Amino acid sequence: MADTKGFSSIETPGYVGFANLPNQVHRKSVKKGFEFTLMVVGESGLGKSTLVNSLFLTDLYPERIIPDAIEKQKQTVKLEASTVEIEERGVKLRLTVVDTPGFGDAIDNSNSFSAILEYIDEQYERFLRDESGLNRRNIVDNRIHCCFYFISPFGHGLKPLDVEFMKKLHSKVNIVPVIAKADCLTKKEILRLKCRIMQEIESHGIKIYPLPDCDSDEDEDYKEQVKQLKEAVPFAVCGANTLLEVKGKKVRGRLYPWGVVEVENPDHCDFIKLRTMLITHMQDLQEVTQEVHYENYRSDRLAKGIKGKENGIKQERENNVNAQTVANSALSEKDRILQEKEAELARMTEMLAQMQARMQAQH
Repeated sequence: MADTKGFSSIETPGYVGFANLPNQVHRKSVKKGFEFTLMVVGESGLGKSTLVNSLFLTDLYPERIIPDAIEKQKQTVKLEASTVEIEERGVKLRLTVVDTPGFGDAIDNSNSFSAILEYIDEQYERFLRDESGLNRRNIVDNRIHCCFYFISPFGHGLKPLDVEFMKKLHSKVNIVPVIAKADCLTKKEILRLKCRIMQEIESHGIKIYPLPDCDSDEDEDYKEQVKQLKEAVPFAVCGANTLLEVKGKKVRGRLYPWGVVEVENPDHCDFIKLRTMLITHMQDLQEVTQEVHYENYRSDRLAKGIKGKENGIKQERENNVNAQTVANSALSEKDRILQEKEAELARMTEMLAQMQARMQAQH
């Protein structure tokens, strides 16, 4: 008789085993990998590309050519999507960063955000089309899950362009305001600018991405972390890809004559807080995009489709009625011409009969 291994199972009394379901979801998610699309918007020279490279420790723009001043004058807003596959401890992330070169560089920026709005709507439309299609297994999600909006540190708050842009986009995408190049401001100036920006955002009714509240059963450390992240909005950041040696340690930072600005030091800037917010709430950003922004677009799109169909049916009916009216008028015109011809023929027949009667009378 062949040796057969016994079937191993946990034989704890009262234990069914569905507590293992999260492990199954975890294994499946790790195998499948994750997708995330980040959009960075702001004027040229605010360090958008440097910050993104610093966040994900990668070089997204290896062959990038910086345009000169003359080319910038002619440049319009265009969108460039760069995708990179990142792997960390066996977990794969397909990161797509959408950059917006040319935004805010023109003298008249009234139409600078129309291309960005069109791009966001195009991604929603593509996802809706793929979702309604036959092959729904391998849908690539290119919807914008988060938008870093870079605010210049050299102003005294939000510019009219900043306000208009965020008003146009806050119902379509999760906006995270970021104060760029924070190393050119003192701590007091940063606090003052943060307060001013938050007041203006509130007064204009702009909805930025709200960090989710903690549940009562969360641990105290996580609650404190979320509280600090909420207080840090808008995040004052600076990026750097250069490794410097400070006190015997290698750190990423910027070297100035008066010292080193360490990018990953929370006392120097909010870079760590921004990265923590993005990584710890990446799933929530995707859920808000799916359940709020995409559902709003989908419902509007379907409502317009139904209205379009109703209008099409109504137009078709009107066209049929008009065609019938034209046909009736054409028929009535034809009948009138036939009646005139018949009357003329009757007159001619009568005249011919009279002439024949005269001729017979003469003979």
